[in-house]
Amino acid sequence: MTLHLGITPWQLNGPSAAGIGEQAAFAESHGYESFWLPENHFGEGALPDPLMLLASAAATTTSIKLATTSYLLTLRNPLQAAEQVAVLDQLSGGRVLLGVGRGYAPEMLRAFHVPVAEKRRIFAWTLGLMKDAWAGEAISLDGDAENAVKVYPLPVQRPHPPIWVAAFGPKALAQAGRMGLPYLSSPMESMATLADNYAKHQQASVEEGVSRASIIPLMRTVFVSDDAAEIAALKDRLSQEVDNTRLAPGETVDDWTLIGDRVFVRDAIQRYQETLGMTHLVATRLRLPGLAESKLRASVALLAETLA
Repeated sequence: MTLHLGITPWQLNGPSAAGIGEQAAFAESHGYESFWLPENHFGEGALPDPLMLLASAAATTTSIKLATTSYLLTLRNPLQAAEQVAVLDQLSGGRVLLGVGRGYAPEMLRAFHVPVAEKRRIFAWTLGLMKDAWAGEAISLDGDAENAVKVYPLPVQRPHPPIWVAAFGPKALAQAGRMGLPYLSSPMESMATLADNYAKHQQASVEEGVSRASIIPLMRTVFVSDDAAEIAALKDRLSQEVDNTRLAPGETVDDWTLIGDRVFVRDAIQRYQETLGMTHLVATRLRLPGLAESKLRASVALLAETLA
């Protein structure tokens, strides 16, 4: 089964245009097909504007898709969001892959004056208006036809860039399924949890009478090394240092990561394909301080080599 391989930056501390652009170019040179950035706000190391950061990657690459893991529609004016996504799609020659989300942290939503109970409605309203704008329709935020406007430029990709929906809870999964859009999972859930989530997502599509998404993407924390001692130490650190509330009792690091030598990682990926039908793997960074840049880059290259 053909597998689309994507990656997030492995270094995101103090992101710079040069750093993001160089990592994207390195990934592209090793055959990765997509380069992903998250969105988060207010905490140390926040990344509040992934599209702006991806613009720096557009300048250093030619073919890799420029993607967001969760562009938060609840925080944005639909007109401006439609314009900004279209600008990046134009700037990159039609390479945007838009993962969208609602935001899960109540304190963040409240800071933006977003009613927490209304986030799914606002998300659907915003996305609907953005798609209408990309279709070339005149739109108005308040439904007033006399003040409706058309958005320019339009995206290169028609009718719009691919849209995936980041989702965690059952209501979000159901909403993504009813829209017939691929569901982008958390990197910190086990295969058993993911199997249940995908079943809920697909059932919502069936109940809504829409075609089920054929794309099944997974985000996984990945590190590849042939040094057995290094792998054992990393797994031990992760099991102690990472606060992971999405694991069920008895589940371990191996239930939510792909950390091992090339044979271990290749076999694990094959299990995800056979069990879940995974079509896209997005390798996310190890959230551990102190790892040498050379080790991280070697892992990036080894993963690509493993799946070549």
